[in-house]
Amino acid sequence: MPTVRSVNSIPIRLTEERWFHIVENHNDLAGYYEDILAAVESSDMVVQGYGKAMIALSRRNKEPCLAVVCKELSTSDGFIITAYFTSRAKIEKEAVIWQKQP
Repeated sequence: MPTVRSVNSIPIRLTEERWFHIVENHNDLAGYYEDILAAVESSDMVVQGYGKAMIALSRRNKEPCLAVVCKELSTSDGFIITAYFTSRAKIEKEAVIWQKQP
């Protein structure tokens, strides 16, 4: 099972079940497996999601932005919940947790 580290250095895993959930509900992401993992590991920005989830954002040259929702369960475990494309306008309304320095 692939694991990457979040901006908090917490291992985040992408389970087979979650991958199937993502491509079933967001079939436009079918070819973006590696991009989803990379969005968590090298996020451009992380915003607050619902509950204790966080959304790792990978800005692209053009719209839309890749958003990956994940949850850190402990200092040694976390997992990806889902992923989707979103517009930058929606992102700017969210509370920023972390942002890549220029």
